[in-house]
Amino acid sequence: MVQMKRHTRHSTLSRRAHHALKKVKTNSCAKCGKAILPHHACSFCGTYRGRAVKKIKTAKPKKKS
Repeated sequence: MVQMKRHTRHSTLSRRAHHALKKVKTNSCAKCGKAILPHHACSFCGTYRGRAVKKIKTAKPKKKS
């Protein structure tokens, strides 16, 4: 069997230069101002492009016995 050509350290590190994590880009919600991902509905108030698209469950007050 013929041994494959050895990759130099520089070649390996140059290839891995693109493996770093990138900063997540966020927008702010027009209604509540929370940070949201682009093209996603706000998980806090449930709006997308100024319209309510999903209902958000709110915590019910506990009954005192």
